[in-house]
Amino acid sequence: MVRVGFGTDSHGFEDSTEKPLILGGVKIRSSGGLRANSDGDVILHALFNALSQACGGRSLGFYADPLLEQGITDSARYLDSALDLVRERNCRVHNVGIMVEAQRPRLSLEDIDRMRRTIAGLVGLDERDVGITFTSGEGLTSFGRGDGILAQAVVSLVED
Repeated sequence: MVRVGFGTDSHGFEDSTEKPLILGGVKIRSSGGLRANSDGDVILHALFNALSQACGGRSLGFYADPLLEQGITDSARYLDSALDLVRERNCRVHNVGIMVEAQRPRLSLEDIDRMRRTIAGLVGLDERDVGITFTSGEGLTSFGRGDGILAQAVVSLVED
């Protein structure tokens, strides 16, 4: 059996540039972070929601809020809860697709490759099974105009 999940998340940019920008588990140079109680990693948040949805689980906040109360703000740690759901369903992640809409920051191919490697390592995939694409959306939305970042994720799971 194949299960498919779709997830999304978005955050606006912080007013100050003191908070680091984390995307796909990677710290991005010279950019301010996103408004969030956590590290604000919209890519991992969208991935969490896709994995949880594929398993019939709940949205990120349900799992993250108790972790936040413990002082845990690392989105990679949140992802562990979604991966627990995947294992409980006797499944494994088959592939991941990520779509990001943002005007900024401009990312290098090295940044994107680092995100692919990081995500692959977190979910137990070969890097070739993680796709990440970016668009500015031609400036038609607040994300395309640079006010924040929107990430969407789709995952497929297969039973072991």
